Amino acid sequence: MSRRRYTPEQIIGKLREAEVALAQGGTAAQVCRTLGIGEQTFYRWRREYGGLKVEQAKRLKVLEQENTRLRRAVADLTQDKLILQEEVRGNF
Repeated sequence: MSRRRYTPEQIIGKLREAEVALAQGGTAAQVCRTLGIGEQTFYRWRREYGGLKVEQAKRLKVLEQENTRLRRAVADLTQDKLILQEEVRGNF
């Protein structure tokens, strides 16, 4: 069975559907079955995207990508610094 990736917009839509179904008296297991997702996925989505609007989710995704890029840059610079420090120690 292949994994399906959902966009943040789709996730928020499914969470809204789930909120409606839960308000009508459905259980989490029933809601997850109708949405075609697992309960673990539902709770993870609710923790990550619960209460967000579509624009906020898009902004969150952009910020996470920028954060990842900056972390890589810091890691590369730290590695370069350590290499240079080793070279300096070796010259004396």
